Amino acid sequence: MALCWYSSWSNKEAWDSPMNKIRVRLADWHKDNADIRRIREAVFIAEQHVPPELEWDSDDPTAVHFLALEGDYPIGTARLLPDGTIGRVSVLKDWRGLKVGDALMNAVIVEAQNRDLKQQMLSAQVHATPFYERLGFRVVSEEFLEAGIPHVDMVRDSRA
Repeated sequence: MALCWYSSWSNKEAWDSPMNKIRVRLADWHKDNADIRRIREAVFIAEQHVPPELEWDSDDPTAVHFLALEGDYPIGTARLLPDGTIGRVSVLKDWRGLKVGDALMNAVIVEAQNRDLKQQMLSAQVHATPFYERLGFRVVSEEFLEAGIPHVDMVRDSRA
């Protein structure tokens, strides 16, 4: 069995993945822009038909970005805003179901905790709420549409 891991930048924790070796690292918006854009364009714009003008916003340059990689190939991304908001969590289609999302989200959560962010928030697509609930998030809103896709707001409190 291959090992899927992420670095918390102060320690390392293991995550089992049956198919591949996945690692998650901090990404630089400018240096890694092409990879981040490729993933988000494939997932949000091509697959989910999110208008490009809604996908790209003024938060990207100041957000903490993450890349999930299989070997050296970027397959997933997410971002963390200074207030603890997590967003743009995306994994390329061929790598879904292989715990890439788990590794990515665990890296984001650890980084949020390292930054002393007591709460993490996100707007989840309704079909993904069970995934986020497994990670300790809870639904805190009624369903709403964002880019024509049903969403709910979710919150996770950091454990002391």
